[in-house]
Amino acid sequence: MNRLRDRDITYLKSVGPARAKLLKAELGISSYYDLLYHFPTSYLDRSRVYRIADFPRDVEESSMPAMLVKGEFVSFSVHGEGAKMRLVGLFSDGSGLMEIVWFRRIAEIRKAYTNGRRYVVFGKPAMFNGRWSMTHPEVDAEGSNADSTGLRGNYPLTEKLRQRGITSRTIYGLVAQVLGNLPPNLTETLPQSIISHFRLMPLARAIVAIHAPKDAAELDAARNRFKWEELFYLQLDIQRFCRNRAASSGGFVFGKIGYYFNTFYKECLPFELTGAQKRVIRQIRKDTCTGKQMNRLLQGDVGSGKTLVALMSMLIALDNQYQACLMAPTEILATQHFETISSMVGGLGINVKLLTGSTPKKARDLIHEGLQSGAVHILIGTHAVIEDNVKFKNLGMAVIDEQHRFGVAQRARLWTKNIIPPHVLVMTATPIPRTLAMTVYGDLDLSVIDELPPGRKPIVTVLRYENKRMDVYRAIGEQLRQGRQVYIVYPLIEENEKLDLKSLEEGYEMICDTFRDYKIAYVHGRMKPAEKDYQMSIFASGEARIMVATTVIEVGVNVPNATTMVIENAERFGLSQLHQLRGRVGRGGDQSYCILMSKPQLSKTTRERLTLMTQTTDGFVIAEADMKMRGPGDMEGTAQSGLIFDLKVANLTKDADLVEQTRDAAIALLNADPMLAAPDNRIAARQLTLLTNRIADWSRIS
Repeated sequence: MNRLRDRDITYLKSVGPARAKLLKAELGISSYYDLLYHFPTSYLDRSRVYRIADFPRDVEESSMPAMLVKGEFVSFSVHGEGAKMRLVGLFSDGSGLMEIVWFRRIAEIRKAYTNGRRYVVFGKPAMFNGRWSMTHPEVDAEGSNADSTGLRGNYPLTEKLRQRGITSRTIYGLVAQVLGNLPPNLTETLPQSIISHFRLMPLARAIVAIHAPKDAAELDAARNRFKWEELFYLQLDIQRFCRNRAASSGGFVFGKIGYYFNTFYKECLPFELTGAQKRVIRQIRKDTCTGKQMNRLLQGDVGSGKTLVALMSMLIALDNQYQACLMAPTEILATQHFETISSMVGGLGINVKLLTGSTPKKARDLIHEGLQSGAVHILIGTHAVIEDNVKFKNLGMAVIDEQHRFGVAQRARLWTKNIIPPHVLVMTATPIPRTLAMTVYGDLDLSVIDELPPGRKPIVTVLRYENKRMDVYRAIGEQLRQGRQVYIVYPLIEENEKLDLKSLEEGYEMICDTFRDYKIAYVHGRMKPAEKDYQMSIFASGEARIMVATTVIEVGVNVPNATTMVIENAERFGLSQLHQLRGRVGRGGDQSYCILMSKPQLSKTTRERLTLMTQTTDGFVIAEADMKMRGPGDMEGTAQSGLIFDLKVANLTKDADLVEQTRDAAIALLNADPMLAAPDNRIAARQLTLLTNRIADWSRIS
């Protein structure tokens, strides 16, 4: 394969320097290897020839398949002027007529085709002004090399390439040139033992079959080969890193449990720990005794008690004469943590400080001095805690809340706060599906809090349509009369005529008019921080009884007295976001409610999504469903997952069985040959080096 990496596509027929430069800029294709690994994303079936008279008229345009038609052009005509100019060819197959329409490269196309000659046309038909038409279809002379039947790959392109006349068929033509000159001894990229054991298609056959499959079965076998290879090297990289980290990464030994932890546990604990919290604390305690750096991900739904676990972990650090810090993504959340933790450890003589962008210079200077002298035991803050001038005397425990809100490089800067990196605990309230956790976060040890604290009641979630709005307002009124508080969330700030959504401004006026006896807070992302903080503070204090907001309140508000969450246009939100918003209520001992407001006309998928929200409050069930509906690329945080390469064929959602199979295979291979030194395994070592050298491996820093 290395020889293919060295072969420049410039010298392929119909490429040349200009087109080669364009393909590199738009698709990253500069070598034969790049071209061969630019796989089709879908396939069109050219095995059946259709008659125009038989085109189905009862199929929606979006669902109409691409069709192959054979016939001849009757006439050509040019319509419009300038940018609106189009070329229309009237095409006949003997059973009927259709228009072939081009909007680009009109002069060139007009010269290419001749009346009366037989052609093969392939594209999606649409009904326009009572006549069938195809826009920019593939057109080939009947009997030419391009007049092929069977499965034809549809290659990913950019708009700029289309404007320059480069089509999916152009890409296939270049691929075909390379396939025709493949060396007979193409170097494998998987160990032969793997290929044999899992009955995978050999690389040389798979390369040809994924571009030019003879049939669906051959295509499935080729795609399985490349899915397997992608996931295997992803898992091999993760498992190899975990072993190297375990063998080489030193860490502070927290050898004792002392005054701070024991006194807090016996005298200050606000409620009995759940079994899940105790289990996670034991895992953290075990990690910090090994002499290796802890690198642990803590998952748990909103309100499950992650902050309490984090605090008790930091108390272990203090008992061993180390400092601790907690970094949160927003000032509101950092302040909330500061107030909560300060009140909980108030009688223990622990010096807790808050550092954010709003901290005055005089106070900031005092905090810096206290950190360097060791007088500050726990620092809580935003991105401000990772600034270069923030120096600790002896940082031993770093906690990162809502870790997906931070870039990997930002999180990495916490490692530089001590000569030996501190133990790291990253927390997320976004439950992560198992297959995603095994890949995106596969290098982290995983802890899960899957119980709610005592006294918490499951949130009752209901779906209501617009015609029930007055019933919803009566329910809100009842909660307000009982002294409770209410959130009402909107997807937009201002009215947008293009989207039939309730805007925040319109909704705020309506709520003020409906609930005139109550003070109403108003928050959105465009407000200045000081005004936003004020509005949130009057709601948190209970002065304001209703909070009208956008999703800015998804994270960072803890109001146990709030019992009702109303989400307007709930159909516009993803499952994970709905779950996060729902988690703003149910934080006290009273029964809480989440009301999903929606228009009645919903697609089947949307209705299923909203119905699921009413059936479960289990964040992991919701996360799995969200991943299946939207795909892993849309999950929060995965954009920075640091996968060693983009998955071209495999899908973490649909290929869950392969994720587990390749993980087991990677572990077995490393157990048998940790250095990948056996002759058959050198292929894996070489391929992994090629893949991992392509990008900076930031993902390995939590």
